[in-house]
Amino acid sequence: MIVLHTAIAIVLVIGLIIRGKVDPVISLILGSLYLGLAGGVGFSGTLGAITSGFGEIMAKVGLLIGFGVVIGSLLHATGAFKRMVSALVSAVGPRRLPFAMAGAMSTIFPSIYVDVQVVLASPVARSAAPHLGPMGLPLLAGAIGTGIFSGYVFVVPGLAVILITGQVGVSLGDWLLWGLLIGLATALITTFLFQSLLRFGYWKRESDEDPDESMVEIEAHDAEIDTERDRVPGLLVSVAPILIPLLMIAFGAFAGLAGVSNDFIKFIGNANLALFVGLLWAYLLARRLIGLERTNTALSEGFRTSGEILLITGVGGSLGEVITAAGMGDALGQLFSADAAGPVLLSILLAWFIAAVLHLAIGSVSVAALTASSIIGPLLPQLSVSPVVIGLAIASGALFAVQVNSNFFWMFKALLGLSTIGALKTLTVVTSVASVVSLPLVILASVFL
Repeated sequence: MIVLHTAIAIVLVIGLIIRGKVDPVISLILGSLYLGLAGGVGFSGTLGAITSGFGEIMAKVGLLIGFGVVIGSLLHATGAFKRMVSALVSAVGPRRLPFAMAGAMSTIFPSIYVDVQVVLASPVARSAAPHLGPMGLPLLAGAIGTGIFSGYVFVVPGLAVILITGQVGVSLGDWLLWGLLIGLATALITTFLFQSLLRFGYWKRESDEDPDESMVEIEAHDAEIDTERDRVPGLLVSVAPILIPLLMIAFGAFAGLAGVSNDFIKFIGNANLALFVGLLWAYLLARRLIGLERTNTALSEGFRTSGEILLITGVGGSLGEVITAAGMGDALGQLFSADAAGPVLLSILLAWFIAAVLHLAIGSVSVAALTASSIIGPLLPQLSVSPVVIGLAIASGALFAVQVNSNFFWMFKALLGLSTIGALKTLTVVTSVASVVSLPLVILASVFL
């Protein structure tokens, strides 16, 4: 019954938002209350899960969101994003830009947590979108979404990769090459397919785009910036508030992989500190270029924009916590453990399916990957297939359909200025397509492993 109640809760949330035009925060709370009470979590347990889920998400990403949004506001106000976008478009051309972003997100940045990636990438995507025409925003949004999560589940040192390999007993070295090949191919193929879909009237700007008023004001200010050469920051200066945090976090991640760890490395590699350093750089840059008054205006607009994002993100975490408290993972473990033995293809499909269902229910790629690996890990001796292949199949399934019960979904929606329908038509669609695209690639890899 827990599977049914979880499905009802998710449909309820989507229906209230899309059909009933109910605010996402109210819809998510109602869905959480229904699932907790119907799923046997209890009155106090449901409220406890809602509040603890909100608090846990805020502890993990609250500062990241706040710092990242304000960095974006300051860089818009100084014209730095305009400088970065111009350089990027000149380097790769508008037609290749979505593929460049998807490829970079999936291969270069997996050491950076997904929330940090979308916070830093979304303002660049919004600034670059006009260069690609009317479909520029959805195309870049889809490219970012598929790139981030393809890297997250397939490419070392993405968090989901670390969790899966640990549970199925696979070394990162054995995983590295196959994960990189499948992750990059998945991101590029999915971006191409999504670009093709957009050519058939799929996107409706009136209903699918919904930028926050503060975001519109920020971009309006950006359009008014004096573009004389002596007022626009150089490319290196412009990119520093984004590049420095990425380098700091990557340094900590790769040092850990190399087995080198101490308090100083952990301090330097902490994402919260890294983004604060980026914020400080952006603040000093703004003070020098546009003066104190306009800098304070940009700060206020950034803080105002981050408030709604934080609330929706936190409540999204509440629904995920209620789903976990209802025991979805245990239900799936009992459902599928008896069917573990079988040929290679069946084992791959089973691993993919378990991870996909868990992700649909729980709303967290990493938790779905970890839970699926924990369920399947003890069954590996019964399977006539390489543990690497099973791990890749779990990664492929955990990628399926990032949607309303994910706090990332609400961050993505707000930061890119999309409506709920627009976020479903970009993020949910591209992650679903990426999951399906990567499955035959995993099957192909099983021939060689």
